[in-house]
Amino acid sequence: MLVLFCSDPLAPRHPDSAFASEADAVRALGHDLALIDYEALLAGDPRAAVRRAPAAHAGLAVYRGWMLQPEAYRRLHDALADRGVRLVNDPAAYEHAHHFPGWYPALQDHTPRSVWLPTGGDVAIDDVMALLRPFGDAPVFLKDFVKSRKHEWTEACFIPSASDRAAVERVVRRFLELQGSSLEGGLVFREFVELAPAGRHPKSGMPLAREHRLFFLDGAPIAALRYWDEAEYAAAAAPPDALRALAARVKSRFFTLDIAELLGGSFTVIEVGDGQVSGLPDHADRRAFYQELAARLG
Repeated sequence: MLVLFCSDPLAPRHPDSAFASEADAVRALGHDLALIDYEALLAGDPRAAVRRAPAAHAGLAVYRGWMLQPEAYRRLHDALADRGVRLVNDPAAYEHAHHFPGWYPALQDHTPRSVWLPTGGDVAIDDVMALLRPFGDAPVFLKDFVKSRKHEWTEACFIPSASDRAAVERVVRRFLELQGSSLEGGLVFREFVELAPAGRHPKSGMPLAREHRLFFLDGAPIAALRYWDEAEYAAAAAPPDALRALAARVKSRFFTLDIAELLGGSFTVIEVGDGQVSGLPDHADRRAFYQELAARLG
C-alpha cells in the first residue's frame, strides 16, 4: 500500500504537521509513503505536485490530505496515473461521496430531508425562500456541498424557522461571507432533527450529538469511531446489517459514513465523505486504522 500525504509547505520533504501522526503509523507498519505538494496542485501544476511520488507502484495508492474540489482531485488522479500510480477512488467516485448532491439521492430515506441551490457566491433571497417553502415553519441547518459553519451555530448555520425571511437572510449572508472563496458547490438546507445529545462544544458552544464516523472499504467497515473528541460517549459498535445495506448504495470504494443517534434509539445519516479526505478523530488509533486499511486493500 502506498499512502500519499500532503507535504509541509515550509519543509517540503516532511509531511504536513496535520498528518504527521498518520505518517508515523504508516512508516511503523512498513508501508510505502510519498508526499504531494498541495500548493502546486492548487496552483494548477499537478505534475509538480506529484514529483515526489514513485514513478510506478504495483498496488493501490491512498491520498490522505486536505480536501480537494472535484476538478483538483481529477488533476491529482490523472497526474499520478501518468506516473503509474493508481488511486483507490477514481474522480467520479470522489465527487459522488464528497459533494452532497452526489450521495443524497441514494440515502435520502435515511437522512434528513434536504434541498439545495447551486451557486458560486451571492444568491437572491426570493429564490432561497421558494426553495424552503416545503419546510414550513420547521428549523433547518445550512451548509454547502461539503462543509457547514457549525461552530458559528447561531450566526451561520442554524435557522430556527424556515419561513422567517429575516432570519434566513441573516444566516445565509453570514454563511456566504464566512465561506468566501471556500464555498463549494452551493447552499444546502437540511431539515433539523433532534439527535441524542452529548453536551456542548467547549470552545464554540455548539450542541453536540452522539455522532459516529464509520470508514468503509469495498462495502465493509474498517473503523467505527466516536466523531467528537470533545464529548464522552460509547463508540459505535460494528455496523448492523441496515448500515451495511446503506453503505452498499454509495458508489465509492473508500468512503466515510457519519451517522448520529436519534432520541428514539435509531440512527440517521449526517454526512458521506471520500475516505481519503475524511479526518481521523484525535482519539483514533492510527496504527490500527492503517493496519486494517492495508489488510483490506491487499
